[in-house]
Amino acid sequence: MAITPLDIANMALAVLDEAPIDSLDQDVKAARLLNLHFDLTREGELTKHAWVFAILSASIPGADTGSGDCTLNFVYELPADCLRPLPPTQNGEPDGMPVSWRQEAGLIYLDQPGPLALRYIANLTDPNEWDALFTEVLVAALAIKIAHPLTHKAGMIDIARAAYDRALDAAFSSNAIQRGGRLYAGAWASQRGDFRSFQG
Repeated sequence: MAITPLDIANMALAVLDEAPIDSLDQDVKAARLLNLHFDLTREGELTKHAWVFAILSASIPGADTGSGDCTLNFVYELPADCLRPLPPTQNGEPDGMPVSWRQEAGLIYLDQPGPLALRYIANLTDPNEWDALFTEVLVAALAIKIAHPLTHKAGMIDIARAAYDRALDAAFSSNAIQRGGRLYAGAWASQRGDFRSFQG
């Protein structure tokens, strides 16, 4: 059965024991809050972890910046739907030999010419393309965002956070999120900037 953003919004309201809405454009507080937070929360939850369903691959041509030898002088433009690149390797596989790289805005720089086989987290907007466990995580994340402004009950924030933790634990347990090996030896902060010595 197809699922819609409205279904997800109403599941988030159910976590908080609130009445469902008829539309995300409905002129009621719950709809306004959910409409405000929906897209940004979805992108944030996709970006936080390497959800297997959201990992795509692309072959990207590079250009020589002419900045000289022994530097990251080959530049590659990230795909338009890329939320974040996964650490590049020589053969494009997650267990391949890591390469030196850095990211600046929508570009990444490497010390080798293209084409680059890049794996990345894609900005998938259709709920019917998502893993069911990601949907549960997003539902709980939305509930956390709107719990205080909608209910003004501290206990509801705790309920939403507990639902989020359970959903995320289930996703890790079922391998819906890729982890281990070279991809996650470092923090995301290390992965996205001037990452020159990645070790698995």
